[in-house]
Amino acid sequence: MKKPFLTLAQAREIVKTYPTPFHIYDERGIRENARALRTAFAWNPGFKEYFAVKATPTPGILKILREEGCGVDCASLTELMLSERCGFSGKEIVFSSNETPAEEFQLADKLGAYINLDDLTHVDFLHKALGRVPQWVCCRFNPGGVFTLGESEEGFQVMDEPGQAKYGMTRPQLAQAFTRLRELGAEHFGIHAFLASNTISNEYYPALARLLFQTAADVARETGCHVAFIDLSGGIGVPYRPDQSANDIAAIGEGVRRAYEEILVPAGMGDVAIFTELGRFMLAPFGHLITTAIHEKHIYKEYIGVDACAANLMRPSMYGAYHHITVLGKEDAPCGQVYDVVGSLCENSDKFAIDRALPEVEIGDLLAIHDTGAHGFSMGYNYNGKLRSAELLLREDGSVELMRRAETPDDYFATLIW
Repeated sequence: MKKPFLTLAQAREIVKTYPTPFHIYDERGIRENARALRTAFAWNPGFKEYFAVKATPTPGILKILREEGCGVDCASLTELMLSERCGFSGKEIVFSSNETPAEEFQLADKLGAYINLDDLTHVDFLHKALGRVPQWVCCRFNPGGVFTLGESEEGFQVMDEPGQAKYGMTRPQLAQAFTRLRELGAEHFGIHAFLASNTISNEYYPALARLLFQTAADVARETGCHVAFIDLSGGIGVPYRPDQSANDIAAIGEGVRRAYEEILVPAGMGDVAIFTELGRFMLAPFGHLITTAIHEKHIYKEYIGVDACAANLMRPSMYGAYHHITVLGKEDAPCGQVYDVVGSLCENSDKFAIDRALPEVEIGDLLAIHDTGAHGFSMGYNYNGKLRSAELLLREDGSVELMRRAETPDDYFATLIW
């Protein structure tokens, strides 16, 4: 059963200062999770987590993660700028982008970031943009085909189609890129890949690691290039549904360690550092969207209208994604009513839940929409003139800190030419 990290009493006190809707994050949970990840990979001296900034581009969150030893994974100019202002620099930054303008490569290089190239043609593009190539550089690998892990212990099949993804290089291109980069002055190389999203399986990361470790050993042997790090990227998921089991990060770390010792160590590559670029796993469970029930409607179905909408959390409307909902103060009440929980956008897809069994919802009830800590606020938009909400931090001592104020109409109109 999913339980919110916020009580009704806490929420009622918060809304006296910060009206709903708002996103709120759990500092204690974030820190404990970051430490569990670091412990799981402590066997690798060079290990570092590079948090995917796109998941939660909020300075208050990024600074907490930096305090916990994390770096950042950036994919755009403004993400690089944001990260620099939060104190990240040098090898605390991985820049993984695609279809990248020259000025973005230039800023990444100026900051001393690891640059992860998405395509073979980007090698010469980078050289032209910088007038050289960095000594440390990474290349993204796409193995093609279909990646299937099969049924996990949780009964979840991991499957994705790398061959249909726009990202990364083929295996022959990877070797060509390494060779060309070395000709241009690169000395230390990394390999990166992403095969599946939001996996609820302890076997995904070890399977990805085996693929990348063998690829790294083969490419190093073929090209003579020094592979210094392997970036396992993201893909470790979270249990959005209450009947799903959470990943065991300790078991995942152990599975990667076994693959490392079986493949890389015998190849004389026991100095390779392991990087991760987790966003969802790091933050999703530690964020809630808090919203107030403001209307009810009784037609062909029963509806509860709330003051949040898809502009605050677009995953349900965009992907049909499930997000659990708790009616605060009614956690133990029977779920005897079935509702569609909807927002106010002029789109019929603006639904946080469809045919969801909940306790009876009354006007004024506060609802916590779970697992919005990653790809929640960050995917927001202003359709229908909707304004982005505030972001709050529930500190470990129980106090609440404003990390981002809510937008105002002046913000919405600021870029207009009248």
